[in-house]
Amino acid sequence: MAFANNPKYTGVIPPVVTPRTAQGAIDVPGLRSVVEHLVTGGVTGLFVLGSSGEVPYMTNAERELAVSTIAAANNGRVPLIVGANEQTTQRVIEEGRRMIELGAQALVVTTPYYALSNAAEIEAHFRIIHAALDIDIFAYDVPVRTHVKLPLDVAIRLAKDGVIAGVKDSSGDDVSFRQLLLATKDIEGFSVFTGHEVVVDGAMLGGAHGVVPGLGNVDPAGYRRLFDAAVAGDWAQAAKEQDRLARVFDIVYTPDSSRVSGGAAGLGAFKTALVEMGIIAGNTMSAPMADLNASEAAAIREILAETGLLGAK
Repeated sequence: MAFANNPKYTGVIPPVVTPRTAQGAIDVPGLRSVVEHLVTGGVTGLFVLGSSGEVPYMTNAERELAVSTIAAANNGRVPLIVGANEQTTQRVIEEGRRMIELGAQALVVTTPYYALSNAAEIEAHFRIIHAALDIDIFAYDVPVRTHVKLPLDVAIRLAKDGVIAGVKDSSGDDVSFRQLLLATKDIEGFSVFTGHEVVVDGAMLGGAHGVVPGLGNVDPAGYRRLFDAAVAGDWAQAAKEQDRLARVFDIVYTPDSSRVSGGAAGLGAFKTALVEMGIIAGNTMSAPMADLNASEAAAIREILAETGLLGAK
């Protein structure tokens, strides 16, 4: 399988988790350890300040610390792609400039949120940001967070006009995703990534250029094997690896939903898995989210052992 349009970005670009100390501060040594785990696991880029990084909960100082720490630990080995996560256009531009100064090589931008926008305003949002910032921009289609889906026709126009370098699709709209792939497949350098961990083989069969998997924090090497098998056209091996990763993904269903929010369950499961694997020291969540407890950690440990990510205990 070859990408005929020579996309600038391909592969596995996980949204980096942000470990915290028991006191709630950014765990800088832990963050460095996560970066090493990811880069040595074969990722092709690092997406910083995404949903899995708990960006909505971070202060400006924490955002800057996370980006500068990751940039230093990465040391130029893979592209650094950073979320400019703000509500409206001018705020995104300000945030983007700060992130570029800290080492961002590309930015990830969502549709406006909180503000009530229409399709024309969404398109203008991306065009104004592109005009203000001389950097590659990924449109992040994540309506579960923004409550607005990136309109398909807007995404296609922005791609054709070179306003965006790619799309990270976490919309859950398989029809729109396939239509976007078909409409942009001949745009030189353009990339479409899926954000869904358990359908990567199918997405790549349809023409996707890679994946931005939260679960990639736990098993970057598994996602790299999946990507490489798909690129080689070995779809049976790709499906086999995807099936195993789908079982790993079951860690997000182990927390008690009567105690832990949906967001804390998924991100907490990733952090808890990294604790069990010896990558970070603790699974503390950003306040007010609840941390996963010992029984939930035990259930996660069992899945990790079953899927080859832990030795027998």
